[in-house]
Amino acid sequence: MKLKVDKTAMMEGLTKVLSIINPRTTLPVLSNVLLEAKDNKLWLSATDLEVSVQTTVDAEIDTEGDTTLPAKRISSIFRELPSQEVEIDVDEHNSAAIQCGFSFFKVVGISGEDFPPLPRFEGSRNYTLEQGVFKEMLQKTSYASSADETRPILNGVLLSFKGEKLVVVATDGRRLALVEQEVEFPADAEGDLVLPSKTVSELLKTLHDEGQIKIHASENQVAFEFGDMLIVSKLIEGTYPNFRQVIPSQCEERIAVEREGLLNAVKRVSLMANDQTSTVKLGFGKNRLQISTETPDVGEARESLPIKYEGKEIAVSFNPEFMMAPLRFLESDEIYVELTDDLSPGVIKSNVPFLYVLMPMRVG
Repeated sequence: MKLKVDKTAMMEGLTKVLSIINPRTTLPVLSNVLLEAKDNKLWLSATDLEVSVQTTVDAEIDTEGDTTLPAKRISSIFRELPSQEVEIDVDEHNSAAIQCGFSFFKVVGISGEDFPPLPRFEGSRNYTLEQGVFKEMLQKTSYASSADETRPILNGVLLSFKGEKLVVVATDGRRLALVEQEVEFPADAEGDLVLPSKTVSELLKTLHDEGQIKIHASENQVAFEFGDMLIVSKLIEGTYPNFRQVIPSQCEERIAVEREGLLNAVKRVSLMANDQTSTVKLGFGKNRLQISTETPDVGEARESLPIKYEGKEIAVSFNPEFMMAPLRFLESDEIYVELTDDLSPGVIKSNVPFLYVLMPMRVG
């Protein structure tokens, strides 16, 4: 394999695939990045066997071929090279000679035949979405997924393609974030996919605001194709809980609140909350919302916001981080808080098809 590639382009390509590599892997080839020179492009691939990422880099190919090289070392070398053309020449023993100006490196690699092949998706269910729309849906929900490994089905994000809609849901049992979007797809492509959190993280890092994304789903794997990127992932197996059951069918009070004002007030008040038993109390009274916390041995804080409200007085306590999370990703000036009493779940809605269910915390 012999080729020439621009240093900056190569670094951009390496950056897109490196984060997937597990530094503690016991298989040496999984610490490497696969380089394939073909079709006048250089293809870069990395995998941890759960998630695989592939991208392409423009290159001048003299001799087609493939090899795998230590990802961290190759990245370090290219980062320090001057910004100019780099020659890579790999011999039959997978030893790569890297020449850039007066700099020369020789790096020992492993045969490309040892690298796990990417799965094929013949006969898969296929969907096409706008990248920006899909990225926004993941941003508005993924923070609510669980990190508790005893319930693996909740360690990811649900994509539910049903009834000409895509519903994206994440929950950890204490809160639930849901957003939906009308999407065209064949009736026989209806179904649910549960994406691992690591896959969602890779998508959020690499999705663009424009252009389309193609999704190919088989029974236990899914591929995302967009721009010069391909991300392939195993799906989390199992049946996602019936999330509709935890959404209150009706709430007694619906209160409009200025989003940024609420976010900043909760952020300030929570400075006096204890991380272990962290709560902030939201007290809704006539045309006033008081946000407060009181922590033994730490202190107390409170702040008031003017609101338009004539309903009954309600005081409900929430985890401040859980309260702030959706407010960071919503863009509307105003959000709606729906409540029934101090022990029932609260619901946050917006002017987009989004809702967030938050369980109250019992205090004292």
